[in-house]
Amino acid sequence: MSSNIKISPSILSADFSKLGEEIILLDKAGADYIHVDVMDGHFVPNITIGPEIIKKLRPVTKKVFDVHLMIKPVDKYIQSFAEAGADIITFHPEATPNTEETIKLIKKFDKKVGISLKPKSDINLVEKYLDKIDLILVMSVEPGFAGQKFMPEVLTKLKKLKEIVKNKKLDIDLEIDGGINFENSKIAVEAGANVLVSGSTIFKQNNGDLKKNIGLLRSS
Repeated sequence: MSSNIKISPSILSADFSKLGEEIILLDKAGADYIHVDVMDGHFVPNITIGPEIIKKLRPVTKKVFDVHLMIKPVDKYIQSFAEAGADIITFHPEATPNTEETIKLIKKFDKKVGISLKPKSDINLVEKYLDKIDLILVMSVEPGFAGQKFMPEVLTKLKKLKEIVKNKKLDIDLEIDGGINFENSKIAVEAGANVLVSGSTIFKQNNGDLKKNIGLLRSS
């Protein structure tokens, strides 16, 4: 695996009773981003955290806050997440009536823009916006819960996206999230991913040795 692979640990798998400390440990362990899963119990069947918690966590690290909004409607909350300290704001095209307007809104707050595709979401939901965004997040599980099994069928989509991005000579991160472990991380990178989101593997493998697990994901 290439050394330019970025690791974005998902704090969904962290100990929420000491979230600030967990993020400091991830920072010291060499995480590139901190992945924050925001769920509303409506767009996805779970509820996690909102902008106030991100605001409280922001001072503990200078790492990029990679915020994945699994909420609908999405536009009315973008300002709150931007002001709370998100660096990358990723949304689902199914959560907005106008993808282009949502992209503009995120850019208005000088944030990087990500679009996420669920396992069954088609590439055409993102294709015409490629020159306007910074990241595509390919979900390799159905969004909503941590600890699900990786769905290898999404790798075809990832390969197609990589090809399109390369042909258009665009500078877009291709991120994958869902059941990423030491085995499938390799095939995800081969398919085109350069940002790996992982929760359970980073926090639970090797007795929770964060540095070791981040290093293994980056180089396995």
